Amino acid sequence: MVPCIVLFFIFGIFFSSPILYLLSPFVVSMYDIRIDDFLSSEGRRVFFWVATGRYRDERGKTELGQDRPEQTGIEAGISHDKGSDISDPNVVGQNDLLIVGPGVLGRIVAEKWQKEHPDCKVYGQTASKNHHSELTDLGIIPSLKGTTIHQKVPHVIFCAPPSGSDDYPGDVRLAASNWSGEGSFLFTSSTALYDCSDNSMCNEDCPSVPIGRSPRTDVLLKVENVVLEAGGCIDRGAHVFWLRKGTLDTQPDHIINQIHYEDAASLAIAIMKKRLPSRIFLGCDNKPLSRQEIMDAVNKSGKFDTKFEGFTGTDGPLGKRMENSKTRAEIGWEPKYPSFTEFLGISS
Repeated sequence: MVPCIVLFFIFGIFFSSPILYLLSPFVVSMYDIRIDDFLSSEGRRVFFWVATGRYRDERGKTELGQDRPEQTGIEAGISHDKGSDISDPNVVGQNDLLIVGPGVLGRIVAEKWQKEHPDCKVYGQTASKNHHSELTDLGIIPSLKGTTIHQKVPHVIFCAPPSGSDDYPGDVRLAASNWSGEGSFLFTSSTALYDCSDNSMCNEDCPSVPIGRSPRTDVLLKVENVVLEAGGCIDRGAHVFWLRKGTLDTQPDHIINQIHYEDAASLAIAIMKKRLPSRIFLGCDNKPLSRQEIMDAVNKSGKFDTKFEGFTGTDGPLGKRMENSKTRAEIGWEPKYPSFTEFLGISS
């Protein structure tokens, strides 16, 4: 069977409107540390923490990679019209990559992939044309969702969130239709699918929630089935942050699992390079922290002018303590940033 993978990055839920990291860019900056868009985790996307001003938000300020000469639509093989085709006169290379949803994570994947494969072409499919000029500057050939690539590519990673999609499984099927089946197909999913919510340990072997538990998890479960049936792989994987709020009426003991953006990207690439068929992997730093522990670390670091006062809630669901030793052993991967506290410089 051809390799297709699902990568689960860790999620957690904290409050109804997610601040920081990935979707709603809120930035707390001091020195060269930057804490961006931490997502909420219940059936949504991955939470990541990222160091330094190299990575800006997705509203047009990204500084990933080096500046490159701008290409015309013909030179780059770009189509800006939904439902049209991308036709590239060159032969598809064995390392060409399609990124569906080239946001923060997708762009870091692109940068790392291009460094490893300087002669490859990297395509990026988006829901709108708002950031196509930025993608072109990063050496990514942009097009709109629904575009068909005449010559299928050997590697595809699907990073787009389900929010804003009327047919998320259909979007994944369309991405799979642009895959040649030769390299690997990777879908980034959520650890919300692991059936655990009492702060207990959870690893790659833990059972998934059943269909019918919630609309959010149902969508992801259906998409994972699409990916696995296509021979692809899944990466399940995480984080939220509350500094700006000062106080928050939520459960302080809820466990949060995290992974740095760069580590999430390097794990995704390491999985794709293995070309394993129909597998599920887990992405996390193996150092889960409670909400309270996270904010205690932030206050202790001394790197931020704002101080978090505390959590005032006493009720609410607990989380899960994710552990991915099996993924690390099989893929041969270790994170560059071992933990959030070490990232803040307060533990060795």
